[in-house]
Amino acid sequence: MSTIKYYLQRFRPASWSLVAVLLFTLLGAGCGGGSTSTGGNNADSDKPVLVLADVTWDSVQVHNRIAGFIIEHGYDYPPCEYLFGDSLPLLQGLSKGSIDIYMEVWADNFPEAWDKVLADGTVKNLGINYPDAPQGWYVPTYMIKGDPKRGIEPAAPDLKSVSDLPRYRELFKDPEVPNKGRFHNSPPGWAVTDYNQEKMKVYGLDTAFNVFSTGSDTALATSMVSAYEKGKPWLGYYWEPTWVMGKLDMTLLQEPEFDQATWDSNRGCAFPNAEVLIGINSKLENKSPEIVAFLTNYSTSLQQNNDITAYMNDNNGNAEAAAIYFLKQYPEVWKSWIPQDAAQKVAEALKEVN
Repeated sequence: MSTIKYYLQRFRPASWSLVAVLLFTLLGAGCGGGSTSTGGNNADSDKPVLVLADVTWDSVQVHNRIAGFIIEHGYDYPPCEYLFGDSLPLLQGLSKGSIDIYMEVWADNFPEAWDKVLADGTVKNLGINYPDAPQGWYVPTYMIKGDPKRGIEPAAPDLKSVSDLPRYRELFKDPEVPNKGRFHNSPPGWAVTDYNQEKMKVYGLDTAFNVFSTGSDTALATSMVSAYEKGKPWLGYYWEPTWVMGKLDMTLLQEPEFDQATWDSNRGCAFPNAEVLIGINSKLENKSPEIVAFLTNYSTSLQQNNDITAYMNDNNGNAEAAAIYFLKQYPEVWKSWIPQDAAQKVAEALKEVN
């Protein structure tokens, strides 16, 4: 998910009553952080059913199920529950206690709300899930280095930064505006879409490139994948971690180093890298201190996140399958998060999963 990517949710008026019923059911009937299990593998356990914030993007859904598998099988908790929703409402749920764990807090998206719940003591920051979530303007790496296996010669061997783009305008020719190159922008409604427009002007590229609206995140990804499969040039905005970056070898073009004053003035510098955090409702420290210790140790890398989201995409968006893939592919990582006895229980449970 991009640091400055926002979704606009629309509901038909007739659907509001259904939404209210669903929310009441989810929040009132067993999704509270203090509820106990009434079924599952640990039906007789007096340990609480923990609720995780299931936000709309792939990586957090995989992290939720990685954590959920370890909590259930390593610590003998009832199966976790996953409450789906948008970032801010789920953050409010975390603060109120209807949600226990938020595995990917993109605090830069809502700094005031995040700072408020930290300051009032209802939420605690357990640290970084992964530290490097870049975004910016990408091109296929084969344009710079070539791809001998595919018979692709490097078409732009000296392309390193946005300042190099004017001399390669012809490579990115826009079929609708032939005298300009095409830059694939993010969809309308995202804040970053306007930022990219500003960057084009600040970098003096608006006379050489046409900013093309892709219409949706799916269309943006499709344009990249289609060009990549054909070995064609492509230039546009994207972010990591995503399944696309897990599958394709793309190069992030350099921009002037991030500077807060420059960013606030005209966006004429690199995007700020996001630190993706893990947040908990503060009561979890007393309720489940061993789970808090586990989550405090939880840490992954950008490469691992690109890998698991690519796997999820290859498996029909199945977050549980991607979580099992991670646990089997990276045992040295997750075993460092938990005590040896818990790790042994998780390893035994994994043997039962195909």
